[in-house]
Amino acid sequence: MSKSHKLETTKLFPLFQGILPLDKISIPKELMAGLTLAALAVPEVMGYTKIAQTPVITGLYTMLIPMVLFAIFGSSRHLVVGADSATAAILSASLVGMAALGSHEYVALASLLALLSAGLLLLARVIGLSFMSDFLSRTVLIGFLTGVGIQVAWGQVPGMLGFSAHLHQINYYDVCVSVIVMGVIVGIERISKKIPGAFIALAGAVLVSWLFDFKAHGVSVIGDVPQGLPSIGLPDVHWSFALIQNLLPTAFSMFVVILAQSAATSRAYAAKYSESFNQKVDLLGLGLANVGAALSGTFVVNGSPTKTQMVDSAGGVSQLSQIFSSFVVLLLLLFFASLLSRMPNSVLAAVVFLIALQLVDIKGMKKIWYQRPAEFWVALSTTVVVVLIGVEQGIIIAMALSLIEHVRRSYRSKNVVMTQEKEGGAWSLIAPNIPAQIKPGLLLYRFAHTIYYANSQQLFDEVTGLVDKAKPSLKWFCIDASAVADVDFSAAETLREIYWVLKNKGVRLVVANVIAPLKQEFDKYEITSLFGPDSFFDNIGDVLSEYSINEEI
Repeated sequence: MSKSHKLETTKLFPLFQGILPLDKISIPKELMAGLTLAALAVPEVMGYTKIAQTPVITGLYTMLIPMVLFAIFGSSRHLVVGADSATAAILSASLVGMAALGSHEYVALASLLALLSAGLLLLARVIGLSFMSDFLSRTVLIGFLTGVGIQVAWGQVPGMLGFSAHLHQINYYDVCVSVIVMGVIVGIERISKKIPGAFIALAGAVLVSWLFDFKAHGVSVIGDVPQGLPSIGLPDVHWSFALIQNLLPTAFSMFVVILAQSAATSRAYAAKYSESFNQKVDLLGLGLANVGAALSGTFVVNGSPTKTQMVDSAGGVSQLSQIFSSFVVLLLLLFFASLLSRMPNSVLAAVVFLIALQLVDIKGMKKIWYQRPAEFWVALSTTVVVVLIGVEQGIIIAMALSLIEHVRRSYRSKNVVMTQEKEGGAWSLIAPNIPAQIKPGLLLYRFAHTIYYANSQQLFDEVTGLVDKAKPSLKWFCIDASAVADVDFSAAETLREIYWVLKNKGVRLVVANVIAPLKQEFDKYEITSLFGPDSFFDNIGDVLSEYSINEEI
């Protein structure tokens, strides 16, 4: 293989971007973060199987091959990929009636959905749909993670109280266990954040549950977990076009959730640590992670805000923590699966409740309110929709609100009139309603935005207004186009109108600082031939020189 081919392969399949460069000093901390993730996420993913209606063991499988594949092929140093409540809920809603819940056929259909989702993610990587994540602003991210935190925290309350529907079913043993676990975690964190409080609390809870037989006192425990590794192979379904067609809408819904939630989480933690991540590479990692899920007999995996927060809270700084965690799960599946049977469900609920609260960014929301009130409502709307409707709807609405807010503020270009106190002196930029002339008869006007249908009327009104108010009357009107990247069809028509209005008033319209792509657009629109080639100047200095020469003639 040639050197160039090797480089190209590396570009197509970049490896270990979430790990390299490796800081050897941080390896012990990464190991502890991986252990903590395993301790916290194992019960969590087992809980998600209740939402997905799949066997408990399939939750552990999501932390095995899929997590390692993303760690190898993804770019985010922080995003943890595994089972997720949103995609699990979509899965169970779509497969109801297609197979008996929890059956072999049901699990095979769930794996097929993971495979279809993987195909859509890889297709998105190929055709370049990763740009969709660029429409998630910092404001949206704060609102999104706050909504996820509230949603997850509220979902843990029944488990902490030991009831499902009615208050009179509260189990006070469960309540005591939850309070003690939270007290231990919070207390240890107050002493030192370097001590893995959650890990200690969970290990202690399992030990005490075994010694005092919590189950006999009505405390709900996870129960038996089968031991062994998953079998590898394609989903065992009756393959047909009709089946694929039936499942594809569900797979597409999952794809949207995975793309939006994973990008939002990666972007939030990259911003937190001033790091970069490549969404195109992450799409590849997410796609291959779901291929791994499908081939190992489990359900779709997604970027998880709660598990990402688990690793972050434990001090993990790269995907090495996730690889360590997968290794712990491997050992657990092979030798220690029976230990999980003693885990009280209320302990899981208490730990996840605390983790979820850390996602609720009240400080960030306050900062947005004080500094940018209009964007606060975007963040709050995102939070409300995520909590009341769902993650995917929250992201879609947030993206729409962000775009509306951006367009509302930016389509009105902040243009200026350019002047100098003396020739060769410093430039002054003044409001576009003041017709200050840089030389008698010459006005310089800078349009500070791409010209398109929404702001072309603004261009027309400001130019004609300046010409009408100018004293003495103008001879030349120069548009500085240094900030203009493009002109659409409607704007081109407006430029023609401006040209004729100014020509009828005896004013010559000239343009300076036109970039090469825009010159090509002007040629295509026949604006160059209309204005005349000599009406376009490379810079403002050339305009001033040419105007002075014309005045002397």
